[in-house]
Amino acid sequence: MQRFGQVGIAIGAMGIMLAMMGLFPGITGVRDTPAIGVVQVALLLIGESLLMLGAITYVKFTFYLGVPSNLAQQIGIRLALTGLLFASLAGLSDILGFGSHLRTETTDIYFGQLQAFGTLASFALSAVGVLIYAVAGNPISDESRTQEMPMASPKTHSEAEQPA
Repeated sequence: MQRFGQVGIAIGAMGIMLAMMGLFPGITGVRDTPAIGVVQVALLLIGESLLMLGAITYVKFTFYLGVPSNLAQQIGIRLALTGLLFASLAGLSDILGFGSHLRTETTDIYFGQLQAFGTLASFALSAVGVLIYAVAGNPISDESRTQEMPMASPKTHSEAEQPA
């Protein structure tokens, strides 16, 4: 289970790749368009979600393996997930029907400045949540684990029968 932190790194790297594909579709050979489309926003959101999931997985299995989460860490995880939810709502607001650039007969949906600000601010909130999770815990080191459980030498049969 200790090597499961490497899976977190792989998930985070895949998230970075998907986010870069969403931000810069030209790196994959797709022709760039002047506006940001729904597929780009979806790739960005999926990529950032995988990045946060990978970061939380890495921190949990590298620093806090076998240690229950404290209240501050639980708040950090909930803050990270809330940030991802708000980023999804901000990024897909026009598609969901409550944004400021709704589709009409003369206009089309486009990714506006307010949506970009909301998405980036929500990603920052999510990153703060992961940082709180990483910093707020109390990891148990290998030295303290061995000090808490002293190793008693097994008694021989003759030592067990002698009175103290």
